[in-house]
Amino acid sequence: MDVVDAELRDGSPTGERMNAEKVRVIACGAIAREVIAIREANGLSHIDLLCLPAIWHAHPEKITPGVEQAIAEARAEGFSRIFVGYADCGTGGLLDRLCEREGVERIAGPHCYSFFAGNEAFAAKDDDVTSFFLTDFLARQFRAFVIEPLGLDRYPQLKDMYFGNYTKLVYLSQVEDEGLQQKAKEAADYLGLTYEYRFTGYGDLTGELLRAR
Repeated sequence: MDVVDAELRDGSPTGERMNAEKVRVIACGAIAREVIAIREANGLSHIDLLCLPAIWHAHPEKITPGVEQAIAEARAEGFSRIFVGYADCGTGGLLDRLCEREGVERIAGPHCYSFFAGNEAFAAKDDDVTSFFLTDFLARQFRAFVIEPLGLDRYPQLKDMYFGNYTKLVYLSQVEDEGLQQKAKEAADYLGLTYEYRFTGYGDLTGELLRAR
């Protein structure tokens, strides 16, 4: 092992300087595929990705303390540049207050459905107030992230209580995949909702990662 290898392995100043040149992106695990795809397509080799548990999508109260811990750990590892790969995501402004206190930025928007659709376009869709949304991730993981957390597998009678006021399921697709479209249609049928497909690509997420420097 040469001197450089030793320094990088034991966290000495050489390793800290290298980390300072990178950006630690602390992201929701539910958008990991998309962040990696954008990083590779745009040559964003400076992005060092850390994903927090995707299931926090269903438990937003865990997001802010989890991100706070991840920020502290990133700084302890020598990262001077940090970007939060979450929108507000149901934190009720708590994540914004953390970001302000820590001097870091996050993805603009209220949630991933919005930034995938494009925040301006999403806000302009008045008829979406009774829509239930899926992304590629949720189409893949519908059972694990919708059915099971809501207890619909054990208490199917809860379906009407949770979804009775929805009129349609809108699948916001990041990649065009017939298999995922079929899964989304099955999810709509399961919930008794009209199905609508919209290809969004990565929406505003690409621009957000491009500015994470």
